[in-house]
Amino acid sequence: MRNPFRHSLLFAAALLCAPIAFAQTGAASATGAQVAIDAPWVRATVPRQPATGAFMRLTAARDLRLVGARSPAAEHVEVHEMAMQGQMMRMRQVASLDLPKGRAVALAPGGYHLMLIGLQRPLRAGEKVALTLLFEDADGKRSEQQVQAEVRPLATPAS
Repeated sequence: MRNPFRHSLLFAAALLCAPIAFAQTGAASATGAQVAIDAPWVRATVPRQPATGAFMRLTAARDLRLVGARSPAAEHVEVHEMAMQGQMMRMRQVASLDLPKGRAVALAPGGYHLMLIGLQRPLRAGEKVALTLLFEDADGKRSEQQVQAEVRPLATPAS
C-alpha cells in the first residue's frame, strides 16, 4: 500500500530543491570562480557597427582578476577602461581588472567594460548575448563563468 503522505513529502522536497538546482546553472556554476554577476547587459547596435560594450557588476567571493571574456556574438572580447587623459576621454584595453573579495566592481559606460569586437551581426534590444568571463586567482589558476546579457537600446543611459 502506497503512503500518500510520503509522496507529498517527496514532492515538496523536489519543489524546494528545484530553485537551488536552477540557481546553480547561473552565475555560481563555474568551478572555482564564485563571482556574483548582477545586471549584465549589452548595448544594441546599428547595421555594420563593428563593436559594442557589455556591462555588469561583479562581486567575487575571493580575490580574483577578470582577465578576459569571449562570446559567440563577436570575433573577440577585450577588457577595456575609459578614463580622462588631459581634456580627452580615452578608451584602452587592459590586461586584467582586479576583483577584491566581497567588493562590487562595476563594468559601466564611461568606465571599465567588456568590448565585443567583430560582431557577427547587429544586436537588437531584447535579445540575449552569451558571454563567458575568464578569471584568474593569485596563484594563476583560471576559471570561467557563463552569463546571459540582455541587449538594451542604444539610448540606455549610464547607470
